[in-house]
Amino acid sequence: MIRPASNPLRLVLDTNVWLDWLVFADAGIAPIRDAVARGRAIVWISAACETELIRVLGYPLSGRALDANAQAVALAQCRAIVRDVQDGFAPHVITTLPRCADPDDQMFLELARDCGADALITKDRDLLSLATRNVTPLPFRICTPREFASAFMS
Repeated sequence: MIRPASNPLRLVLDTNVWLDWLVFADAGIAPIRDAVARGRAIVWISAACETELIRVLGYPLSGRALDANAQAVALAQCRAIVRDVQDGFAPHVITTLPRCADPDDQMFLELARDCGADALITKDRDLLSLATRNVTPLPFRICTPREFASAFMS
């Protein structure tokens, strides 16, 4: 279901997917990068999610710490890509969200709701388990980068 640029997909990326894009240049993120570059998708972020990304960029990643310059470059790349949830959005009308087992991941569900997301792209087991449990039907899909490419870009 490839969408035209006039009606781009609304995406939320969790922190690990951002790291794959900004730090590790993971090839599995290529369909997301391509969709954004072609105007077929818009990635949204909230202040809480950006704060989490900034914090994690300061951690040792794959056995090495990013210096302050590399962290700043990664954050600048992110900011050049995203739209802030405060920029205006069409939120999903949903009264309750399921509770994620990891409270730190709840902000991604809230952002997906608040920006009217089509997909929350994650590798996090706790978030992905919500997609399979389907306790509360969600108006957005929770999927891995690979599932996103298969479901939205084919």
